[in-house]
Amino acid sequence: GRAADVQKEIQFVLEREQLAHTLVDLQDAGKLPLRVTHNDTKLNNIMIDDKTGKAVCVIDLDTVMPGIVHYDFGDAIRSSCNTAGEETRNLDEVHFNMNYFEAFTAGFMEKAKHLFTLKEKKTLAQGCTLMTYLQAVRFLTDYLDGDHYYPITYPEHNLQRAKVQVRLLQDMERQFDKMNQFILNQ
Repeated sequence: GRAADVQKEIQFVLEREQLAHTLVDLQDAGKLPLRVTHNDTKLNNIMIDDKTGKAVCVIDLDTVMPGIVHYDFGDAIRSSCNTAGEETRNLDEVHFNMNYFEAFTAGFMEKAKHLFTLKEKKTLAQGCTLMTYLQAVRFLTDYLDGDHYYPITYPEHNLQRAKVQVRLLQDMERQFDKMNQFILNQ
């Protein structure tokens, strides 16, 4: 009984359905190699030494499996470049922080660009929009299904989380060409 009130959000994800399969189609066609991926790349899955402030190791390894680099890069960007975080109730605060994107991407590419094929580099920015889209779909689906997967603290919590991801994706879409160009220049 919740779908009637969220038609705008449903329409948004339906209009972008191609995001869900574009990179998978390339991988299935052999154009993107399978790699070992973490599949939950966010800051709280990195153990940080309290004294030095340096990363010690990656944790939460239950999601490690074969995948494409776009998943890890895209989810890291999705979670670190949102100016308001995914729990905000104020959508006006949600923006894609291009400065964070550039800093993360420069460091990432400095260490890893020699590992990637040209096709991976040319499509890496799509991983950012893909993972943001998928998270919007996941939150929206959970809301529509009665909030069984993601714990909530108020009745429309998962809907609000979906709206945050939608807003972030919209801002990424506005800056997509700049994101892509930055990656290619690394």
